[in-house]
Amino acid sequence: MSNQMHHPSGRPRSIQADQAILQATLDLLAEVGYQNTSMEAIASRAGVGKTTIYRRYNSKEELVADAIESLREDIQIPDTGSFWGDMDILTENVTKKIFSPLGRQTLALIISTASTNPQFAQVYWTKYTKPRREAFATVLERAKSRGEIQPDADIDLIINLLSGSLYYTLIFKPTTEPLETYMRRTLEVLMQGVGVKS
Repeated sequence: MSNQMHHPSGRPRSIQADQAILQATLDLLAEVGYQNTSMEAIASRAGVGKTTIYRRYNSKEELVADAIESLREDIQIPDTGSFWGDMDILTENVTKKIFSPLGRQTLALIISTASTNPQFAQVYWTKYTKPRREAFATVLERAKSRGEIQPDADIDLIINLLSGSLYYTLIFKPTTEPLETYMRRTLEVLMQGVGVKS
């Protein structure tokens, strides 16, 4: 079987070149940081021409976003029939992935790169973060339809608060309790404001 695939223009696209470009990008990010990583350096490290990269990516921001994302695994959105059932599974899955060495490395790359480069932050938000938020929002929308949270609950704000609490805990480790326990407590406090009283 051929190791090549065709992109829409009909030119052959090498899977090996794709992988080499992504790995070279990650290596350079780790060695010299985002600001000092150039398309020329990536091409040289990957052993490809700059045109090979520009056939795949319109900008360094897009390439870096894809490189970082290549380290991540998608988290499946559960549907247990209850809000707490879904959230317990989500919290457990997120904890396993983000507390792994690779998970920590990926999160560090995202935060450090996004905080110093607004263009990258916008690309990563549009291409990867926003679709994940929309998937997570389905859990909250289902909870609304079941009457588990108030119909006017601000879903975007809930996601922001949970995400912020998760990142803060991962970076500063303000508690010694397991992350799953901490996030459950955080959500319980939040639900006191948006939950439907029985």
